[in-house]
Amino acid sequence: MDIAFDRQEQLQQIQSGLLPGEQVIAVYDAIGAGTGFLGLTDRRVIVQDKSFVGKKVAITSIPYAKISAVSVVSNKSFAGSFFSSGAIAIHVGTHTYEVEFRGENKAHHVHNVILHYIAR
Repeated sequence: MDIAFDRQEQLQQIQSGLLPGEQVIAVYDAIGAGTGFLGLTDRRVIVQDKSFVGKKVAITSIPYAKISAVSVVSNKSFAGSFFSSGAIAIHVGTHTYEVEFRGENKAHHVHNVILHYIAR
């Protein structure tokens, strides 16, 4: 299976923490404050969070079964049409992870993969 990714070192970081038999689907670089990247495997979503105090970084694994919803986040223009910002929101319990990507196609890919696994 071809793995979609932006940066080799992010892919390697995800691969180094895989469970036996787990397969990487994609690893996309995130833009904006707080998030470094988002990885998708056939078992979970992995988010690198840089928003901790003291320059600490967390790698958070979110099993698909714990995700209650996934959203494509768009900016509504004054003309009434939507322009994708390339962002998604992942809802887990009372917490929402918002991740913005370079390009709307990556946001749609992440959205569709998550939806595939949570709609089973």
